[in-house]
Amino acid sequence: MESGPAIFAGVVFALFGSGLLVWTAARLRHRETVAQGVSPVASAAVASAAGVLALALGTWCFTRL
Repeated sequence: MESGPAIFAGVVFALFGSGLLVWTAARLRHRETVAQGVSPVASAAVASAAGVLALALGTWCFTRL
């Protein structure tokens, strides 16, 4: 019964993290800003860190099954 919420949370975190990393990479490849009004390096670093953290949380949720 408890595996349902863990699977759901793991999928949500994994999809968000991978989507954020793909979006950040696409913005950087086209030399566009990741966040308006912020340093390009800082915004790319923060977005990448958030994506990796979300993927790590998704992985952690899947290990709790």
